[in-house]
Parts: sequence; C-alpha cells; structure tokens
Amino acid sequence: MKTDTFPETFATLRKLLKPYEKQFTVIADEPKRYYLATKTSKTKSGAAIWFGGVEIKKNYVSFHLIPVYGNPALLKDASPSLRKRMQGKSCFNFTDLDPAHVEELTTITKRGFEGFIKQFP
Repeated sequence: MKTDTFPETFATLRKLLKPYEKQFTVIADEPKRYYLATKTSKTKSGAAIWFGGVEIKKNYVSFHLIPVYGNPALLKDASPSLRKRMQGKSCFNFTDLDPAHVEELTTITKRGFEGFIKQFP
C-alpha cells in the first residue's frame, strides 16, 4: 500500500471544502483531519450538523460529504469509477486521486452546498 501520496491526496481534497469554510464552523483543522459543520443548525441532541470533511486513515484518505447522504440525486451523474470509491452513503475513499474524480467532487460539493445551506443556514 502506497501511503506516501496520502498527504497530497488529503491536501487536494481539503481544498475542495476550503471555499465553504466561511459559512461553517471548522471542527478540526489538523494535518490529518479537516471537518466543517453548521454554525447554527443543530441535531436533536444539540450537536452541529456536519457538512463535510477529509481524514487520513490507515489505508486510505476519506472524503465525507454529508449533502450526498441527504440528497442522493447529487450523484446521478457521478461516474462509475467515482461510485466505486464510495463507502456508505456519504463517504469516498482514496489511496490516490484521479483528476477526473477531483473535478466531479468539485461539482458535487458545489451543488451539495447550494442545497445544504438553504436547508441548514
């Protein structure tokens, strides 16, 4: 397993979420973890609602995008190769990045943000 590309993969995926930072609270901004959550909307238990995040794990880098969980239609145009990277309903795992996947995730994140911010201001 080539883990030497993980920091670069993490940095690239983090850049996809960075433009949305002003609208959210930064829950974690560490060398291996970066997460954003709503500033005002809360779950029933009072916790902030997460928007997305990136984390370096043992065998891959995870990109979490919660709007995909709430709106699966965001993935209707996703390529089969990106869908293969999915684990669960809102997580994509990468060992390295295909530029086409970065492009797809950029679009999905933007569309996801537009709906998410209306639902959870």
